[in-house]
Amino acid sequence: MRYFRSVLPTRMHVRPKVVTSGSHMNSVEDVEDNVNGGGASGGQEERVKLSPHATQRRNEAKILEEEPSGNAYNLFAFPSECNFSGLRFSLDLANLIKENSERILEGSPFGKYVRGHWIVLLDAAKGCTTCPPDLSKYAVDFVVISFYKLFGYPTGLGALVVQNDAARLMKKTYFSGGTVAASFADMDFVRRREGIEEHFEDGTISFLSIASIRHGFKILNSLTPSMMSRHIAALTMYVKKMLLGLRHENEANVCIIYEGHTSKLVCHESGSIVSFNLKRPDGSWFGYSEVEKLASLSGIQLRTGCFCNPGACAKYLGLSHLDLLSNLEAGHVCWDDNDIIQGKLTGAVRVSFGYMSTYEDAKKFIDFITSSFVSKPNKSENWNMLRTKSILLSNEGHERKAGYYLKSITVYPIKSCTGFSVESWPLSSTGLQHDREWLLKSLTGEILTQKKVPDMCSVSAYIDLNKGIMFVESPRCREKMEINLKADSYPGGIEEIELHAQSRYEVQYYENDVDLWFSHAVGHPCSLLRCCSSKNYSSLKKDKSRNLCRDVESRLNFANEAQFLLISEESVSDLNNRLSLIDAQKGTRGTSVKINPMRFRPNLVVYGGEPYAEDGWLNIKIGNKNFMSLGGCNRCQMINLVHQAGLVQRSNEPLATLASYRRVKGKILFGILLRYEIQDKKGMQTGSWLRVGEEIHPNSE
Repeated sequence: MRYFRSVLPTRMHVRPKVVTSGSHMNSVEDVEDNVNGGGASGGQEERVKLSPHATQRRNEAKILEEEPSGNAYNLFAFPSECNFSGLRFSLDLANLIKENSERILEGSPFGKYVRGHWIVLLDAAKGCTTCPPDLSKYAVDFVVISFYKLFGYPTGLGALVVQNDAARLMKKTYFSGGTVAASFADMDFVRRREGIEEHFEDGTISFLSIASIRHGFKILNSLTPSMMSRHIAALTMYVKKMLLGLRHENEANVCIIYEGHTSKLVCHESGSIVSFNLKRPDGSWFGYSEVEKLASLSGIQLRTGCFCNPGACAKYLGLSHLDLLSNLEAGHVCWDDNDIIQGKLTGAVRVSFGYMSTYEDAKKFIDFITSSFVSKPNKSENWNMLRTKSILLSNEGHERKAGYYLKSITVYPIKSCTGFSVESWPLSSTGLQHDREWLLKSLTGEILTQKKVPDMCSVSAYIDLNKGIMFVESPRCREKMEINLKADSYPGGIEEIELHAQSRYEVQYYENDVDLWFSHAVGHPCSLLRCCSSKNYSSLKKDKSRNLCRDVESRLNFANEAQFLLISEESVSDLNNRLSLIDAQKGTRGTSVKINPMRFRPNLVVYGGEPYAEDGWLNIKIGNKNFMSLGGCNRCQMINLVHQAGLVQRSNEPLATLASYRRVKGKILFGILLRYEIQDKKGMQTGSWLRVGEEIHPNSE
């Protein structure tokens, strides 16, 4: 009887993978039915084949041409459950590889290696939760498991279960604390510890996390795997059935679920996850970031993207190597929000169920999908159009003047920090002079924003143009920081950085004392950078129509999308009326906090006219200055941050309410983006000023 030991954590890919030691070759394989062999009387090995994927290497290594000896070792690795589709591979694959590798690998580039020894690795990190493998039945040499996936705690802890005979094949080229019996400091001598676990467990093991594992096993043993498996399978099948049954008002399917082949030999029943994407009535896609954003507002946690499984993601979404490279060149990287590029999806949505999941959880998820993404006759006639009919609960405070006027001007010198309001301010080729001209960068190169560092809201900046100084205050710092506006006032260096995957900036660094002040102010080690110049070099949208991405035709400082954000006071008032109506329906009248226009961090606030009239503006004139509208501003969770009494609190509003009536193809729009149409194209400064009270003349034609 085989004896196994637990030694160390690891992680594997989803597709079966073959590695041969004789030639240092490796291949990704698809396990398929053999349609040309094995009839009703054929054996299992005659009905299974491996279809290799050509592996393209960055640096093509020289492959040994000679035939391998019979002592060559070959590794076949496969998962017990796919973390993308949820399909469970039959563990009989392990026995088939061991006993009939020559027939199964027929036609594969590894056919000549079948005379060697085959070792099988089973990635059970996902599958062992509800279907633990019986190692007495299957010829498996290595098994990877994850305690985090078993119990949900602790993170980063798993194990590699190794068969004794296979353990002798494992070699390590380095050593560290705890893995050696003796070593000499002044000569090349080391004697390693003999036990396999002692040989590979480097340093101090995570004994506190390991001590908690027994509590997880106690829960699983009380529930039993078979009972958990039946419970999770019932929830998964219910969700799949309900998703596949959803239809838009034009009878178009709403959902596509990613599942593999139905061969009982290759795969058993599905596991605990459902991966899918959603379609609009016209057949276009809802992006996964839109689904995730709305789900979080409903208290539902999803995972989106490729789930750290690029192979299965490319397979199920039909993405070629050219598609993947084009997406990368367009700026798409893991964890970003670029969910649709050139009409093609870059990832999917995944829901997962565990022993603690309930029918009510599944029902809530289906109700969320139905209410948020299924087009019904009682909804807007056009699913992708804004519903802009305003709500007025009373006439108090809503007397509107004929025409539009500029009510306030706000400058934000440091990106994501608090700005200051003025009665008048000069314009430049980048918008309001000095607006978002500075930012804070972490020591790892990450740009700091309030989304990740909410305390940035307590840092306020004010610029005195007469003195040529920016004053910065923070409740964490006793002294104000004074930054001279003259570019040559500090000896810090100049270098280039890239932001937004579309712009390259030349930035100025400051001295160490400045960085120390800001690090203390925000509670994170960081550096202050100033924009000296910027250059846009690409755009995801090549057409000339108004779009919702970054403005690449004008010069920007560190703004995310455009030079100006304009908010209408009437639109904010309508939003507050909707929030009050929701509170009244919940029986919580009077408990909501009125949303101030400054919650949206606008540069310009206007008043007059009807709510959301700004949606239709093509361009506007403020005094004698011309501005072009670039479309609506896509809102994010940042507007849900509430700053009160020095504390930052998160809520679902107002984004949840805006999502109910301001969605356009994955975007939740509120306010419009503007670009200053500078008169003197050659001059960097125009000498023009904006002033509060100036009349605004919009053009909606």
